[in-house]
Amino acid sequence: WQWLLVTMLSVCVHFPGLTESVIAAACSRVGQSVLHLDRRNYYAGNWASFTFNGLLSWIEEYKNQQKVQITESEQVWRSLIDEGEDVVPLSSVDSSISNLEVFCYARLALILLTTNTTQNEEHEVSEPEEEQHTSDISEPSQSQEEKDSQPISSPADPPVEVEKKITYQKLVKEGRRFNIDLVSKLMYSRGALVDLLIKSNVSRYAEFKNIGHILTCRNGKVEQVPCSRADVFASKQLTVVEKRMLMKFLTFCLDFEQHPEEYQDYTEKPFREFLKNKKLTENLQDFVLHSIAMVTQQTLTEEGLKATQHFLRCLGRYGNTPFLFPLYGLGEIPQCFCRMCAVFGGIYCLRHSVQCLVVDKASNKVKAVIDTRGQKISCSHFVVEDSYIRDEQRQSTYSLLMVELCSSSMTCMPGTYLVHLTCSSSGTAQEDLAPVVSELFHVSTIPGEEPSEEERSKPAVLWVMYFNMRDTSALDSSSYSLPSNVHVCTGPDGSLGSDCSIKLAESVFHHILPDEEFCPPAPNPEDIIYDGDGPQAEGPGFDESVNTEAEEEGAAHEKNPSTEPAEMDSVADTTPSSEE
Repeated sequence: WQWLLVTMLSVCVHFPGLTESVIAAACSRVGQSVLHLDRRNYYAGNWASFTFNGLLSWIEEYKNQQKVQITESEQVWRSLIDEGEDVVPLSSVDSSISNLEVFCYARLALILLTTNTTQNEEHEVSEPEEEQHTSDISEPSQSQEEKDSQPISSPADPPVEVEKKITYQKLVKEGRRFNIDLVSKLMYSRGALVDLLIKSNVSRYAEFKNIGHILTCRNGKVEQVPCSRADVFASKQLTVVEKRMLMKFLTFCLDFEQHPEEYQDYTEKPFREFLKNKKLTENLQDFVLHSIAMVTQQTLTEEGLKATQHFLRCLGRYGNTPFLFPLYGLGEIPQCFCRMCAVFGGIYCLRHSVQCLVVDKASNKVKAVIDTRGQKISCSHFVVEDSYIRDEQRQSTYSLLMVELCSSSMTCMPGTYLVHLTCSSSGTAQEDLAPVVSELFHVSTIPGEEPSEEERSKPAVLWVMYFNMRDTSALDSSSYSLPSNVHVCTGPDGSLGSDCSIKLAESVFHHILPDEEFCPPAPNPEDIIYDGDGPQAEGPGFDESVNTEAEEEGAAHEKNPSTEPAEMDSVADTTPSSEE
């Protein structure tokens, strides 16, 4: 670590989430020296994905953090501060997560219903070794009790309803099959994040899946949102008149800028009023407002039209819906950019943090940081996540989204679904979301209680975690009293996409390096030319002929690489949703 004391860093990144990881990759790609410091033992910060066991450990760390009293070793700082320098301490506690509560129902609701299961399908459930092409971790064989509980039927028998038991111990045992995101987001197929993944060639580091269906819950009924022209005319929720009205309105939204006379009187009015003026029915207004534009009742008309247009333009690029999802969870995306940063020389130090910033009094800019080991590291710019900024350094200034993921997304074990619920908070997460959970799912409260017929038709809840995450996306640089070369990146925002984070990353990058291109494409492996005179002999025991042969084999390998770069993949999701 001593060499860090004499190395002049271009950019120091603290607590890297998606925005910070993109900034680091962009800076590293254009030749800047980058150092990542994070006191945690995992990448991506609040954008991370965890296995079930990893999430349990994260919960324990959070609880322990609330109990520990942090004492600041200010005397260590002072001994490293020279004349003409000042200190700006950073928060040593992550304050972005609050009101975390966990509820386990797996001990009470042990039954999941799988309907219309034939003998062959039962065999596939009990022998998942046949599905090893989708996961490296095979399902443990069933216990004798579980095998005995399954009815024996011949191929000629009609389909039967089978009860499958999933206990808490089963969840823990199969914990590595889960990849649970702290923040739930999807990727618009023509959004800023997908465009950046393609432009920078970072897409080769991940695989993606197209979202199969978009559903909306209205008047207690879950209905599919018609996305394409074929969906609109095949929809059973809309009348013939409504189908024509919806198609006419969506066609207008595709190029609404060409017809300003249609909406100019409503630019300062809510989008809902514009929809009423267009004579759309209540049913269509709800479809457009909440399931296509995905905006609130207070959203202005022009913003609502742009959101609708963006949704429509994303259709058809990779499938029938506008959304993609990365296999193994959203936490893969920050790690992909971290990988690109490391390829071009970025340095990563986990379980390592920054205590304070060293500021030059004359220029009011950060010139160094002091880490938790008492080392003073020089840097030109410092990028930090908002949760590490202290309250005294700040200057003051209901709709719900649900994402349901099946096992083919590599985020949960077979036979289960992973569901994310997100909304703007009015109280604790448990107060805001528990009524929705009770309405859409069967939640057992009494051991041994038999659910009613209506409750049996709902998916059973096995395990729930509620928490609040602070949204600071509305803040800008004027919201902090910090030196000009400290760049604060806000955490995940409440929107479904990630455009806000990518735009912020690009803005910070151009502030640091105004004359450089943002995330230029990384070269393909076969195009990379390495410096040097070729392979070196391993020792004095190798003669010249052996060295020559090794050089020829190395040159042949460079001309004919055995692996090709991966492309961005999208796979249609045909797995039925839990409502079925």
